[in-house]
Order: sequence, then structure tokens, then C-alpha cells
Amino acid sequence: MKLENIIENQQTMRTLKVVLYAAMAIFLVIDIFMPRHHVEFFWDEIPGFSAAFGIAAFAAVVVAAKVLGKLFLQRDEDYYKK
Repeated sequence: MKLENIIENQQTMRTLKVVLYAAMAIFLVIDIFMPRHHVEFFWDEIPGFSAAFGIAAFAAVVVAAKVLGKLFLQRDEDYYKK
């Protein structure tokens, strides 16, 4: 099965999203009950902080890339005709 067929199939993508969200929830619950040893920073004690920070950093990188692309890389449609 080709990757294009998997991505275009709505039911497969819906199932994949559910599985990934369930995995994130399971890891968050595990992180809440896992004992913390050798904590160096105060945010290391906050359950789920690393996951939330990672998601926020990923979103910030995507937004920054889109803004930079619009400002510096994107040209008008008739750019080469001028």
C-alpha cells in the first residue's frame, strides 16, 4: 500500500489520530505517577511539562517558518514575467 493511499483515506487518518492521541494520554498518565529522582530544575517536577513544552516549541517553529516564508521566500505569481 502506498503512503499516498494511506494519507488520502479519511478513515485511516482518523484512526491514526485516535491512536496517537491515546498514546499521548497514556504517556501523560505514566508521567504523572512516575517518581522523580535527581530533579535539577523546578519544572522537572511538573507532570507533563516536557510534553507541553515540546508541543509548544514545535508549534512556534512551524508558525515562525510560515511567517518567514511569507516575508522572504514567497514571490508574486508574475515575478519572473517582470
